[in-house]
Amino acid sequence: MLKIGLLGAGHLGKFHLNNWQEIENIEFVGFYDPDELNAQKVEEKYKIKKFNSPEELIDCCDAVDIVAPTTQHFHLCELALKKGKHVFVEKPLANTMDEARLLLKLAKESKVVFQVGHVERFNPAFLALKGYELKPMFIEVHRLAQFNPRGTDVSVILDLMIHDIDIILKLVNSNVSNISANGVAVLSDTPDIANVRIEFDNGCVANLTSSRISLKKMRKMRLFQKDAYIGIDFLDKKADVIRLDVPGDSNVISFDIETNTGKKTVAIANPVVIDGNAIKMELESFVASINNGSEPAVSIFDGFSAMEVAHKILEQINRKSL
Repeated sequence: MLKIGLLGAGHLGKFHLNNWQEIENIEFVGFYDPDELNAQKVEEKYKIKKFNSPEELIDCCDAVDIVAPTTQHFHLCELALKKGKHVFVEKPLANTMDEARLLLKLAKESKVVFQVGHVERFNPAFLALKGYELKPMFIEVHRLAQFNPRGTDVSVILDLMIHDIDIILKLVNSNVSNISANGVAVLSDTPDIANVRIEFDNGCVANLTSSRISLKKMRKMRLFQKDAYIGIDFLDKKADVIRLDVPGDSNVISFDIETNTGKKTVAIANPVVIDGNAIKMELESFVASINNGSEPAVSIFDGFSAMEVAHKILEQINRKSL
């Protein structure tokens, strides 16, 4: 049975811990957290073993789940990879691009399963669109959150926008040709709000706005492609598909509109969204990849690519603020 250990039992780590308790056919061996007071509380509440060092925990596991601060990702991933252990690490992959490049090299050499925690890939609203052909040529994204000091160790780009960068890179599947970005640090030392335009070799353009100083929450992505508009609400877990009618499709509401080229039938579909626990699903997919020897849903290369674009955005913003 696969032995799993958790590195980091803070706010998000506890969500992971709760989910590991419900996942079948694994043995959860315990956790490590550098905050001794927090570690004692977790040990008492969950009745699980507290390890005294990352090395001690890693030696007892087949795989580790790393939910530590971003600045610790490289060190902990390196320890696990050098011991031949499978790795799940929360996004972003690492703190710097040099660290990310080294992890990419280590993961390739160790030949283990390495998954990055871009949890929006498992959002039920996004999963509901799997049966649709998505080939967007224009994308508009708004990801807004209320201020929370807990996430300000990194910029809003690496904290929030990187979720959408990952999904866009997956959908567009084309090289980035140009990036324009603006951002402002309002309440922290790094950008709290940013607007970005990403252009791709295939002609697609994506406009992204992310803020962690908003009065209300919003996590919406709009995709525009030939003959179709697709709306994804990651927060309320809803999806809409508006397109030219497909003959014989009875699962849509359709109506006619007059255009300069004649009458066209427009169809509105609301894909069935099956409610689910995205964190649990991503951890289950990690376990399945290990057991099946398959490529993880979000590979280390995916995590590296999203991080690379995020850092190019940050470089632009930093240059403009000098």
